[in-house]
Amino acid sequence: MKLSIGSDERSSIVNFALEYLAQKGHTTIYYGPKDEDSLPWPQVARRVAEDVAAGRADEGILFCWTGTGVSLAANKVRGIRAALCADAETARGARLWNNANVLCLSNRLTSAAVAEEILDKWFETTYQPNPVDDACLRMIDGLEEEPPMR
Repeated sequence: MKLSIGSDERSSIVNFALEYLAQKGHTTIYYGPKDEDSLPWPQVARRVAEDVAAGRADEGILFCWTGTGVSLAANKVRGIRAALCADAETARGARLWNNANVLCLSNRLTSAAVAEEILDKWFETTYQPNPVDDACLRMIDGLEEEPPMR
């Protein structure tokens, strides 16, 4: 699978994930510093999200200190369903029910062991179309088109 990956800083968990994904046979495009420097998290989130939305990558993975900022920024790109996941079960649910296409992780909280569990669960789980979740996903897509509710 072709993955777009980005981080505002080059942390040990980012290095672990890049190596782990390569071992699993994934091709990666990386946005972010090559060493300990940093880049603005909205910048890397946008690049990854646009890769996924445009089909240049199958899915994306983003990192920032909490994971919250990159998830907020990525979700501003039409067609992106970014999910901040702190554990494998949340990653499973994000894929199964929300058809998430960008995984967001915290540089601060995610250990290598937890990252491995999350990544494995993310890639082994796929969206299962069903009337309830399909309708909810259409509602999410509609939020970008509809005027505000009163």
